[in-house]
Amino acid sequence: KQWYQRRVAITAGNKSEFRKVPIPPHRYTPLKENWMKLYTPIVEQLKLQIRFNVKSRNVELKSSPETTDITSLQKAADFVRAFTLGFDIDDCLALVRLDDLFLETFEIADVKGLKGDHLARAIGRIAGKGGRTKYTIENVTKTRIVLADSKIHILGSFQNMRIARTAICNL
Repeated sequence: KQWYQRRVAITAGNKSEFRKVPIPPHRYTPLKENWMKLYTPIVEQLKLQIRFNVKSRNVELKSSPETTDITSLQKAADFVRAFTLGFDIDDCLALVRLDDLFLETFEIADVKGLKGDHLARAIGRIAGKGGRTKYTIENVTKTRIVLADSKIHILGSFQNMRIARTAICNL
């Protein structure tokens, strides 16, 4: 408990911490549409300052004097990063509320060396007919999965992510 209080005192001092999360061009429109849903939990729950820098195309997060929890800056950065990867805003909010959620990203090429049509078929097997396979893996493992070309993003607890990754790799 004493260790935690000392870390809070360091954060509450004059030194403010800062994070930048780059936004890819294809996520500008969803970012504009969902800005208030991103902004509200970061400012009200995590007590951080947030802005979108149009010139550098980054979401900038900064701790404020009201920030009490040292992990809030990392939670906010993970929250925004999950949104930029393509997760639904409601799924991303779980990153702010819960402590044991993580993001994992891997490429199909990391697991198996596939090229051309073989890679396309592998992505198709993961998605399944009408997304059924993906939804089945999500529901069984209590995770969320985003298929972005040859990259796969998984949001969930550490143990559940491992199970989901194993299921995806076995397809």
